Amino acid sequence: MKDKKKKWLRPLIFTVVGGVIGYVYYRLVGCPTGGCIITSNPYISTAYMALLGFLLSGAFEKESVD
Repeated sequence: MKDKKKKWLRPLIFTVVGGVIGYVYYRLVGCPTGGCIITSNPYISTAYMALLGFLLSGAFEKESVD
């Protein structure tokens, strides 16, 4: 059970941090005219960065030698 928690902890943290960064980016930079597809909507910006965070979590994973 502990191994399952440890296995999903890193992707969960990266996904949450990515989502927070996406929302903060929307609030601070954003796109007031609505012409930008990703940054004009807070939901899309948050989901996009959360997805990138999830994908990056696998890039920093150590390879296990069995």
